[in-house]
Amino acid sequence: MCAGRRRPLENHVKKLISMTGVALLAAGCGASFPVPAQKLADAESANRSARELGAEKKTAAQLNLKLSDEEIEQAKAQIKAGENKRAEYILLRAKADAELALSLARETDSAIETNKVLDSSTAKTNANANANGATK
Repeated sequence: MCAGRRRPLENHVKKLISMTGVALLAAGCGASFPVPAQKLADAESANRSARELGAEKKTAAQLNLKLSDEEIEQAKAQIKAGENKRAEYILLRAKADAELALSLARETDSAIETNKVLDSSTAKTNANANANGATK
């Protein structure tokens, strides 16, 4: 009779252990993703750098800077909603868009500088040619 009573108790303990294991596993899987604070700081920093270089005034860079602004706002909303993993992916896009805006702004500045140098060089060449032609 003792052996008969022992079986239901063992089954009950096994079920309890199994249920506890499943509950712990579910709690572990459902653990929240950490707030992507560093990713937010990186995206905001890249965005600020693009602004400081005048990306909002350069046609080629404006769209990417605007996208970065919007993505940072979306990420902040996702963080408030507890969707940290989704916010992290949005912040990666925001940083990439801000870096692209920064690169496009630099490219625009470089093109402007190059044109100035070429114009100056052409003007000096023409001045030298005119001076040499006048002395002959």
